[in-house]
Amino acid sequence: MRRLRPRTAGILCACLVLLGAGVFAGVRWAQGWKGSVTLLANWSGEERDQFEENVIEPFERKYRIDVVYQGSSALSQVLAADMVAGNPPDVAVLPGPGELLAYAVDGRLQPLDGLFDAGHYDRIWAPEVTVPGREGRNTYWLPVKTGLKSMVWYSGERPTVESAGDPERWCLGMESGATSGWPGTDWVEDILLQQAGPQVYEKWANGGLDWTHPAVRKAWMTWGELVGAGQGRAVRALTTGYGEDCAGRRLEHQGSFRAGHWRAAGGDYVHSSEVVPDTGPDAGAWEVSGDLAILLAPTEEARQLIRYLADTGAALPDHSANEAAAPDSAQDATQKEIGDILRGRQEQTRCWDASDAMPRAMRDAFQQAVLRFLAEPASLDAQLKELQKLSVEQSLPVCSRD
Repeated sequence: MRRLRPRTAGILCACLVLLGAGVFAGVRWAQGWKGSVTLLANWSGEERDQFEENVIEPFERKYRIDVVYQGSSALSQVLAADMVAGNPPDVAVLPGPGELLAYAVDGRLQPLDGLFDAGHYDRIWAPEVTVPGREGRNTYWLPVKTGLKSMVWYSGERPTVESAGDPERWCLGMESGATSGWPGTDWVEDILLQQAGPQVYEKWANGGLDWTHPAVRKAWMTWGELVGAGQGRAVRALTTGYGEDCAGRRLEHQGSFRAGHWRAAGGDYVHSSEVVPDTGPDAGAWEVSGDLAILLAPTEEARQLIRYLADTGAALPDHSANEAAAPDSAQDATQKEIGDILRGRQEQTRCWDASDAMPRAMRDAFQQAVLRFLAEPASLDAQLKELQKLSVEQSLPVCSRD
């Protein structure tokens, strides 16, 4: 029997894949499907399965619009490559507004005005932005999933500044693929927020306060002392997954996405201001994060998906920032409390995760800097000077004003 050469076999496989896709599309068209929309996000594994089951499939059934989902942990890199190739997805979901602001200024994003009521969201979640070439101010992103930070999870005795001073007590892992280092940026940001307050924090996140400022340097040094920067365990954290080094009665500085893990272990959380040394008079603000949907193609199918994601009836993952959304009846008291804080139902200031509010190049350099600092704390001053060279001023609403 004659064997196919590799090139011939490859072409045959590609043709079969295309044929299968064509048959699948033809069947859907015959069943009354009205079009398709491509969606890029970073959800994978169980999180992706839940999103497809609870959000995508109900949307497809209701509107007969096929959602072609692409998941990637290297989200920013994939989107940038798609942009260069001239083949971006119709809708993308990215963490934080810093990278999105740059796309909006470059004219890459379609305004979302009229697709949802931005008045149902705090100014930090869905701000109006002025970009060159467009009249007035427009909204360019929609929060799909939000998370609470400034949390220290524990089991056993409630931690204090004194009891949290032992580096051996802290969970410490920095590895996270293309975004390794982000747990460390969360630490530095949160310490600055608790020590210097929201106004200083917002100015720094927007590039208006130098990285070499004493308040910023102090935040780095405080983190280094808490986790033992330069010591063997801190160095090993560079290759330890962010959720792996957390056995026994250790403390973990992580967000609400870790609630399930700690609640299952009988744990709870305190606000980070209860364990951060030298907090200021404005301590107590919450750092928050979010996955934001953007519209890259002005098709009706893509617009309909944005409308659906803003609907209070959509079963979005974790917590919605829509103030009109009712708490999930399946959530326990802790989850409901977290949701209330995120939606502004408690009078507490919330501030964006600063690195997510920064331009992409600044964020990436920040993540790399925390990795080097853990290994070589003596390099801090040189690193802060290098980070300052990348800093650019912008005008994003970083902190709420509750």
